[in-house]
Amino acid sequence: MFEENDLPILPIDTRRYGTHEMLEIFEEENRLQRMLDVEAALAWAHAEVGNIPRKDAEEIVKTAFIKYVKLGRVKEIEREIKHNVTSLVRALAEACGSSGAYVHLGATSSDILDTATALQLKDALFLIENRLDNFEKILLEKASRYIRTIMAGRTHGQHALPITLGFKFAVWTREIARHIKRLLECKERILVGKMSGAVGTQAGLGPNAMKIQQLVMEKLHIKPAEISTQIVQRDRHAELICLLAMITSTLDKIATEIRELQRTEIGELAEPFERAKQVGSSTMPHKRNPELCERVSGLAKIMRSLVVPALENFATWHERDLTQSSAERFIIPEACILTDYMLNLMTNIIEKLQVYEERMRMNIELTQGRIMSEAVMIALARKGMSRQKAHEHLRRLAIKSEMEKRPFKRVLSEDKTVQKLLSTREISKVLNPRNYLGTAVKQVKLVIRKTRQERKKRGLNE
Repeated sequence: MFEENDLPILPIDTRRYGTHEMLEIFEEENRLQRMLDVEAALAWAHAEVGNIPRKDAEEIVKTAFIKYVKLGRVKEIEREIKHNVTSLVRALAEACGSSGAYVHLGATSSDILDTATALQLKDALFLIENRLDNFEKILLEKASRYIRTIMAGRTHGQHALPITLGFKFAVWTREIARHIKRLLECKERILVGKMSGAVGTQAGLGPNAMKIQQLVMEKLHIKPAEISTQIVQRDRHAELICLLAMITSTLDKIATEIRELQRTEIGELAEPFERAKQVGSSTMPHKRNPELCERVSGLAKIMRSLVVPALENFATWHERDLTQSSAERFIIPEACILTDYMLNLMTNIIEKLQVYEERMRMNIELTQGRIMSEAVMIALARKGMSRQKAHEHLRRLAIKSEMEKRPFKRVLSEDKTVQKLLSTREISKVLNPRNYLGTAVKQVKLVIRKTRQERKKRGLNE
C-alpha cells in the first residue's frame, strides 16, 4: 500500500510483473497484519501460562487487526521514534487501552519480524508449490503428446542425432519434479518462527518461556526454530533464495530452447501469439518476437542476482545486527513474486506452445542424411569393421557428401567399403531417423509413469 502522495516506481510496484495473489501477500498492510498476528499469539500464550490476565489477552487478540491498528498511525509514530516494530507495538497498545500494557511482553523485534516473515513465506510457498504442480502437469501432457514427434537433436548448436520433442519435455518434467522435492524439503527448514528474546535466551519471557514459544508457533501453525540468537539464522532464507533462483534458471533454460527453436531459420516451435491484435515490432509489421520467453530469461538474471545478498546475510555481528534486514526487504518479496510470476508465465507458454512438426521433419533432412552417420558407423561395426576405422571412414564420406552437396545415401551406396558390408536396403533402413531413437520413447514412458506416481503420493490425481 502506498501513502497518499506516493507513486509506484519499480515494475513490481506498477504490477507489470507479479500475480495478484502473490503481490497481495507482500503488500505493506498484509505485512502489518502478519506482525499483529504474532503479537496476538504472544499475548494469548502469556495468558495460557498465567503470565497475564486472560481478559487483557483477549482484548489484544481482538484488537490486533489492521481495522483497528492503522498503517498510517504506525508510520506516523515511526517518523517520530525511528523504530518500526516499536511503532507497531505503541499503535497496538494505544488501540487496546489499559490492556495495551501487556503488548510485546518479553519479546524482541526479531521475534515479531522473523515469525511474520515465516507466515508470509508459508502463504507464498503454497502458491509457488501449486504453480510447480500445475507446470509439471502441463509438461507431462506435452511429453505424452509428442512422445514420437521426431526432430533433430542438437549439440553445440549443430545437428547431432534424431530425438523426439516428447523427450525434451520429459527431461524438463524431471527437472521440475526435482525442484518440487527440494521445495518440500526446504519448507521444513524455512517455515519456522521464534519467540526467544533479545539474544535468544528467552530470559524476558520468564520460567514458562519454552512453553510460550511452543504455544505461539502452534497458534500460528508453524514450527519453532530449535535454537536461535536474536534472529532466525539466515542459512534458512539463503537456501530458499538459492532454490528459487534454481527454479527460475530452469525456466530460463526452457525459454532459451524455445527462443532458439523459434528462429526464422529453424521454425520448429513458437510461443503463443495473438494474431488478431498483438504487435511484434514497432517498425517491422512482419515480426513475431519470442518476447514472453525473453521476459523469462531477463527476469531469471534478476533472480540469480538475489543469491549473493542472501548468502551475504549469513554473517552478522555476534547475536545480531541489521545488515541483513534492509537486503531482505528487497530479496524475499522479489524472489517470491518473480518466481510465481515466471512460473505462471511459462505454464501459459508451454500450454499454448505452437509446434511445427513438418518443419522438424524438413530440418532433419538439411544435412542430406548425414545426421545418421553414427547409425551407419554402428551398423558397419556390427558387420565386423572396427569402430575406429568405421568412424574415420564415415567422417571422410560425410565431408564428401557435404562438399559435393550430394545425399549421404548416394555417397554411401557408391563407396566400395560400405558396399561390401551393407546392402542398399540395409543402408536405407539405417538412414531412417525413426530407426535410431534408441530408448527415447521408453525413457519418456518411464518418466511419465514415475512422475504420475509421485504426484499421486502428493495427493494429486492428474
